Amino acid sequence: QVQLVESGGGLVQAGGSLRLSCAASGRTFSNYGMGWFRQAPGKEREFVAAINWSGGSTDYADSVKGRFTISRDNAKNTVYLQMNSLKPEDTAVYYCARKSLFTRQYDLWGQGTQVTVSS
Repeated sequence: QVQLVESGGGLVQAGGSLRLSCAASGRTFSNYGMGWFRQAPGKEREFVAAINWSGGSTDYADSVKGRFTISRDNAKNTVYLQMNSLKPEDTAVYYCARKSLFTRQYDLWGQGTQVTVSS
C-alpha cells in the first residue's frame, strides 16, 4: 500500500528556513504530480505548492511565491518543500499529497508535519 510520510517540521524563528520532505513508498512515484498543503488552527486546509511528475512545472500560492520552493527527486521517491523567510502566519500542519492520474484530484495524503514560526 502506498504511503506518504512527511518530515522536517519544527520550531523556527521568523526569517528562518526549514525544508520539509515527503517520502513515498511504491514504485510508481514518478508518474504522479504532487502537492503541499497546510492547515492552521481554526482554518481550512489551503494549497501551498504543486509539482508535476517530472519536476518541470511548478505552481505556488501567492502567499508563498518567492519564499518557498517545491522540488522532487524521483530516484528517491521524495518531494521537498524548501521554506525560506518564514513568517508567523506560515505556522500550520503541512501535508503532502499525491494527485490522481484519473481524477486530477489529490487522493492520497500524508499524516502531516507541524511547522511553528515564532515572532
